[in-house]
Amino acid sequence: MDRGARDGAAGRAVEYVVRDVTASGVRMRVLEAGATTRPTVVLIHDFLTSRLAFEDIIGPLSARFHVLAPDLPGFGESEKPSAARYAYGIEAFAEAIADLIAAFGVGRVHVVGHSMGGAVAITLAAGHRELVQRLVVEDPLCYPFPMGMRRKLPLVPVIGGIFFKQLWSRSMFRAYFRDTIFGPEAKFPTGRVERHYDLFNGPSARESAHAVLRAGLDARPVVARLTRIACPTLVVWGRDDQLFPVVSAQRLAREIPGARLEIMDAGHSPHEERPREFVALVTQFLEGRR
Repeated sequence: MDRGARDGAAGRAVEYVVRDVTASGVRMRVLEAGATTRPTVVLIHDFLTSRLAFEDIIGPLSARFHVLAPDLPGFGESEKPSAARYAYGIEAFAEAIADLIAAFGVGRVHVVGHSMGGAVAITLAAGHRELVQRLVVEDPLCYPFPMGMRRKLPLVPVIGGIFFKQLWSRSMFRAYFRDTIFGPEAKFPTGRVERHYDLFNGPSARESAHAVLRAGLDARPVVARLTRIACPTLVVWGRDDQLFPVVSAQRLAREIPGARLEIMDAGHSPHEERPREFVALVTQFLEGRR
């Protein structure tokens, strides 16, 4: 177990603990911040990232909540079992998060999920109503989305696997984040993206990510679960999202019973582009003030 402190987006020191927890038979690395007496918020990251993607908002959130930010199996510093041993995909990740919540013994929690993590959060909230008190989904994977050749290439049989596992370079990785994840006016977090690549650039990490990529294309099971969500839900979407068009936002807010919708002036990752605005929005919702 590691302890430390880092500067949050608000410029103050953030106390945190990083520990390993076994969930669904896989060792998961989890960052924990904030007093355990406060309501717990679980942050679920996107594809090709890790808990690092939330580093700008963990500090501010921890001032009012107990925050758990895990690396999903196969990503970040969590274990990366072979696809023969672990069934990578949205459902498996949702069960891993359910086990993690049980391991911490925190009862019902708030859940914030981004993109792929949004699909995991939806699946968790629909399948484990007893665990999720309030739900925030940020630009979630839930509907079919346009895929250009660059996105389709890793899925081409044989050749796609070789490209993704062996030939996808640092510059290509960086270009994917620059052109797809962040809006044109965003300040590109070069250092964070470089750390994402370093954590991705290993045989087991690439194998795991490719397995997730192949398993995550069919979002129909996620859509089928939307009407089963019973908790208050906030849908947050970036107006300039280049990956999942903002037209899907209103559809999602209609299909989740009683959901609220907020459109932010950002790309696919509003919490990174506008962290203070995102934290204020989420805090007000989780505390039932709007």
